[in-house]
Amino acid sequence: MAKKKIAVLTGGGDAPGLNAVIYTLTKTCILKYGYELIGYKFGYRGLYKNDFMPLTLENTTGILHRGGSILYSSNKDNLFDYKVIENGVAVKKDVSDVAVQNLKDEGVDCLAILGGDGTLTSARDFYKIGVNVIGIPKTIDNDLKSTDVTFGFNTAVNIVTEALGRLHTTAESHHRIIVVEVMGRNAGWIALHGGIAGSADIILIPEIPYTIDNIVQKIKERDKRGKLFTIIVVSEGAVEVGGTVTVNKVVNDSPDPIRLGGIAHKISYQLEQLIGEEHEIRPVVLGHTQRGGETSPYDRILSARYGSHAAKLIHEEKYGRMVCLKNGNIDSVLLEDVVGSQKRIDTQTDELVQVARDLGVSFGDKQVHRKQKYK
Repeated sequence: MAKKKIAVLTGGGDAPGLNAVIYTLTKTCILKYGYELIGYKFGYRGLYKNDFMPLTLENTTGILHRGGSILYSSNKDNLFDYKVIENGVAVKKDVSDVAVQNLKDEGVDCLAILGGDGTLTSARDFYKIGVNVIGIPKTIDNDLKSTDVTFGFNTAVNIVTEALGRLHTTAESHHRIIVVEVMGRNAGWIALHGGIAGSADIILIPEIPYTIDNIVQKIKERDKRGKLFTIIVVSEGAVEVGGTVTVNKVVNDSPDPIRLGGIAHKISYQLEQLIGEEHEIRPVVLGHTQRGGETSPYDRILSARYGSHAAKLIHEEKYGRMVCLKNGNIDSVLLEDVVGSQKRIDTQTDELVQVARDLGVSFGDKQVHRKQKYK
């Protein structure tokens, strides 16, 4: 049998663990199965422009711990709706046929795609038109359904937790209120996990609309107990009761044009109008620090498990599937069952929501911590 040739690409926003997957997938495919690998640069853009590099044992050595992607990434390129210039005018076209032909010309047997919902939606669409595809779930937001955890999430939570630890000391020293904005889009996983781990006093997530009055009430409760500082963690997609998300900007040439951001400054301004004479308020936006730096040990191991299982699926020719983690075990699901809807926090059943409430954390809603009565 002819040696299989595997192509790899990383799409969407970067996340710690991408290199760990590339490292493990490359080593497993070469050492265990004897395959040849190439990597397309800048995600689907590289697939369209046929811009790739070989993936070898030599050029993937030492990347397990590194954040980012040695293949680079792009979150603007949907080849089924791609911007091209025709007669001097920018138009959107389906150029997937160019990508398919490039794969055929290079003799690629399978395309391994690392990405979140948008990237994997295109992966599903390529599978529908005859490309052998394997998906691997990536997003620091942890909002991809059909898997318990996406790689990159744990590292992001660690970064948020460390930042909150540093902010506690300066907040307490100056009796300040510090409003910390974290990523997550329309799901509050980073804010919830990072907020609990970092001992936040108020956690605002998209799944629980808040009011400024409830936030002020929590701050005043802390003041009465002699806690003259407050740490507020707010997810970028959090919304006020009756309000909408805070939009930083709109990127028109992106498949996902809405860029959230600015809610920490918005809440800080509102609090200054209400209690500015009693406290100094400072907004802090962690931004892309949550994506950078070294990959956490947990994400390195999870990525290695994903990469190894992806190689197994390729070998068994089980295409059109995404590697996933279910109840601690590595498995796979159909791409068709993955895309199209977000995994958000179920505020009625999620254990950590109740844990936070038990700790006296406010979510900016009307529910308050109540002492349990024991018989």
